[in-house]
Formats: sequence, C-alpha cells, structure tokens
Amino acid sequence: MDEDDRPRPRGDAASLLGGELLDSYSRNELNARIEMLEQEIARVRAHRDKATAHMAAAEALFGRRQQ
Repeated sequence: MDEDDRPRPRGDAASLLGGELLDSYSRNELNARIEMLEQEIARVRAHRDKATAHMAAAEALFGRRQQ
C-alpha cells in the first residue's frame, strides 16, 4: 500500500503544538515561535487558495459536482 493511500493519523502537528506547555520558553524563543507559526499560517493559506482556484477551474471546465 502506498503511503498516500494510508489513512491519516488522528491529530496533527498543530494540535500537538496547541497542547505544549510554554513555561520553559524565553521571550526570544516565544517570538521566534510566533514568527515560525505566522510563516506556516501563510503557507497553509497559500495552499488553500491554490486548491480553491484549482477546484474553481475544474468546476468551470466540467461543471459543478452534484452532492
């Protein structure tokens, strides 16, 4: 079985990050973490927008899927 065919594990990195204790981080480490997370949010939004555009192009070409 290809890896892409396997079911996704429950939870993800974002949910793990959300539960992590932050007490041991310095202010500089927290600032660096915020910057990294903001960059990740931008990356995810760009991917979402690309997927939305792809879906819109497919619907324009083939018509809207019946649900």
